[in-house]
Amino acid sequence: MVLYAVLIFAIAAIGGLVLASSVLRGKLAPWAISVLHALLGASGLVLLIIEVLQGAAPGRLTAALGLLVLAALGGFFLASFHLRGKVAPKGVVFVHAGIAVVGFLTLLSVLLG
Repeated sequence: MVLYAVLIFAIAAIGGLVLASSVLRGKLAPWAISVLHALLGASGLVLLIIEVLQGAAPGRLTAALGLLVLAALGGFFLASFHLRGKVAPKGVVFVHAGIAVVGFLTLLSVLLG
């Protein structure tokens, strides 16, 4: 299940790059990509939650889940700007992306280690 979560988050990250590039250019991100990014992120989180709840999950997996949940909360905050028709603050985009990348790399270390 961790492998599937990694693949889902990797695809979500590609969408995140598209979204971030829009924001960095001062434009609203494409709504369809934003929704797909959110759905993929949520799907990955569900897989990780299931894995952690099954027990005997390594500490790194729980840490990755925590980081990715934190990134998701940042994503909700970013989505609130989008819903109001405003371009999100660039700093928040960088923080969201940074936490997501650290969470993804932590998750990847579980898979590879």
